[in-house]
Amino acid sequence: MGPIDAFWHLLNFFAPAVGVGLLTAAFAKLLWRRELKSARWTRLALWATAGCAVALVAGMIVFGHDGKMATWAAMVCACGLTLWVVGFGPLKR
Repeated sequence: MGPIDAFWHLLNFFAPAVGVGLLTAAFAKLLWRRELKSARWTRLALWATAGCAVALVAGMIVFGHDGKMATWAAMVCACGLTLWVVGFGPLKR
């Protein structure tokens, strides 16, 4: 595998984490407008994307390959947890 192929593999591996992180941060800002008024969307999106990415990497390590439903479920739970921690919990600004 060449460097270009490796780049596309990594990009496609982390694409679901980026998509879920960005969308859930946007939906959270829309759903809880007043409560999340002080939280910036970029901060929520970065934390949510990072949580999803960690869950995907952990799923890859635990199961040996990606695409398992348990990994997707862990990604959704990690995204919700990080959004709560950053938006409402101890890391709220």
